[in-house]
Amino acid sequence: MEKQFLILHTQNFNFKINLMENNTEIKSEARLTFLEATSIIVGHGVGSGILAVPYLASRVPWWDFIWILGVAYVINLFLHLMIAELSLNNNGAQFVKCFENELFTGKGKKVLTWIVFAFLAFSVICNITSFIMGAAAVFDAWFSLPQWAGALIYYIVAGLVVFFGMKIVGISEKISMYAMILVIGILFVSTLLSEKSAFPFEFHASTNLMALYSTVAFSLSAVMSVPQVVKGVNGDVKKIKGAIALGTGINIGLIVLVTFMTLLGAGKAITKNGALVDLSKHLGGWVSIVGYVFSLLALSTSFWANTLNMRDIISEQTKLNLKLSWLLASAPCLVIALLSTIFNFQSFVGFTRLAGVIQVITGIGIIIAYSRSRKRVSLSPVCGIFGKLPFQILVILGSVTATLGSVIAVK
Repeated sequence: MEKQFLILHTQNFNFKINLMENNTEIKSEARLTFLEATSIIVGHGVGSGILAVPYLASRVPWWDFIWILGVAYVINLFLHLMIAELSLNNNGAQFVKCFENELFTGKGKKVLTWIVFAFLAFSVICNITSFIMGAAAVFDAWFSLPQWAGALIYYIVAGLVVFFGMKIVGISEKISMYAMILVIGILFVSTLLSEKSAFPFEFHASTNLMALYSTVAFSLSAVMSVPQVVKGVNGDVKKIKGAIALGTGINIGLIVLVTFMTLLGAGKAITKNGALVDLSKHLGGWVSIVGYVFSLLALSTSFWANTLNMRDIISEQTKLNLKLSWLLASAPCLVIALLSTIFNFQSFVGFTRLAGVIQVITGIGIIIAYSRSRKRVSLSPVCGIFGKLPFQILVILGSVTATLGSVIAVK
């Protein structure tokens, strides 16, 4: 009798594992290839943050820069894998639906869900608005276009990519990833062929370590796009883990290349103005054109990822079709950006900082939701032992450290 029970129990356990690892179809508008899924992680993470890393890296010894990169990669990898497993346990759902399923119970469930929806929506809208305003600033600097015109043109061109759906976003992210790697490659080779400077790695203050960690962690973050990867690859655990690990690794590689070539080129002349500004002074004015291209690519990949995420969140909560959800996700951001450029009541950096505060709070909530989800399912096909409580605490501490580091003055 005990032997029969053991066999039955083992069969049920194996069935659950197979179900989790891909026997259940996850509803999605499109399927993504492995490279497209990886590109979504790269595109969401890469952005203006990596251009700030070289200055901060120059304020600490080189060995501190290396270990901070390693720690940031590992903690961000744990975080993204936990989010992937949380989404997988909820059939590919976005954060709000996961919160509704895992955290909230009783009569106040719907009210709490809509409160989270409102906060998360505000955060993402701030992000999307900042990308539109950032692109408008690029058009202003490059072509001397009025910022309201640049914002409108950018919204029409970039917004249509998301309008046509996840598959087009995945393809566009993949092309943009290759383009950004090519741009960085051109700058890297040009730096090696030019006059070189001594590396300015110097110790100034221990607080600079937290500031550097914060910027690197921000540059690697692609948390909102992880559910898109889960849905896009139909819950394939190997592809989920591979896309997250490779995508985050590519972003680490870009950070290393940008930092190395900026320090090698600018040396002690490095400033807070950003890597491309410092390289422009060293290599010549043509770098500013390359910088405009890189900035637009970085802004666009993040714009596509955030708009796609917000569209799906709205669709999940309201049951509206994807096209209308896309309009509700993106149109308010355009209106806010236009009003901001006309009346100058908020800046690109201001919207980014507003979004960051809320994302830290929701990030802690995500780990709590993951912990409950892990206990409910009793399986961990994505994280394994790296999803246990000590690693959950490590991720929360990393998030708090990154937040504190973002407000510390650099010395």
